[in-house]
Amino acid sequence: MTAASAVATAQHQVSGRLTATPPFSFAQSLTFLGGFTPTQGEQVLHAEGVTKALSLGGQAVVFRLQPAGPNTTPTLAYTLWSAAPLSAADQAVVAARIAFFLSLDDDLRPFYAVGEADAVFAPILRQLYGLHQVKFLTPFENACWAVLTQRNRMDIAAGMKQRLIARYGPALEVDGTHYAAFPEPGVLATAAPGDLAVLVGTARRAGYLQAVAEAFSGVDEGWLRDGPYDEVNAWLQGVRGLGPWSAAFVMVRGLGHMDRLPPGEGRHDAAIARYYGNGHEPSPDHLRRITEPYGPWIGYWAYYLRAAG
Repeated sequence: MTAASAVATAQHQVSGRLTATPPFSFAQSLTFLGGFTPTQGEQVLHAEGVTKALSLGGQAVVFRLQPAGPNTTPTLAYTLWSAAPLSAADQAVVAARIAFFLSLDDDLRPFYAVGEADAVFAPILRQLYGLHQVKFLTPFENACWAVLTQRNRMDIAAGMKQRLIARYGPALEVDGTHYAAFPEPGVLATAAPGDLAVLVGTARRAGYLQAVAEAFSGVDEGWLRDGPYDEVNAWLQGVRGLGPWSAAFVMVRGLGHMDRLPPGEGRHDAAIARYYGNGHEPSPDHLRRITEPYGPWIGYWAYYLRAAG
């Protein structure tokens, strides 16, 4: 796990349960999370669950998720650890954050009905049955990752992210393991620019990160999630350091808007070519015919293609 500069020790523990909209497979979520480069090393995956940290009001809250046992409705049991007591309101905020992180409320049945009628896609659907989108924990973390990966290799960006967490993220020790969370916007917004530049390689990238942090410090995340798509997308593009690709990326992986086709990138384009084009990128007309039936589920279609490899 990430080594943070100051690590508190867990003093308080609470537990609860979360319900997922079926069909849902927690095992599929864990498999995806295990291969998700942006968060490698930031959680512990075990036989049936995951333990990970998030930041709440400047303190680290560690959560552990496990299946709650056989049930007609998929249910996850969670345990929360913190250094300071969590109020009932705090617990509700954390539970909602976890549910959004794993897209537990997404109802995939209409998507599956369309996918089963697609002879190419149906085997992929069965392979990944029950996979709900695993997002970044917060849209701010997603936006920072977009900045770190601009004109940069993924492994180098991941190293930069780990340094940011180690320097600015709150951490908590649970059962002898240190868990560190990605910092909240206000922390990076007030960081010394020179210190940020050392961690991320250039003053320009550090400036972009601080512009993103300042913007997210003053925006309502509820509006980002539920506001009109075009307005939220325009707001994101208006943040220095976030262009059209980055904004669309955050709309999907940080905010859960699955009704638009994500921006093209190598792995996604390669998957479309592999499954639908015999190794060649489909023409725009061919792609339109493929995607049109998926309607508001087009983002999930792209997500499954990418997850299938």
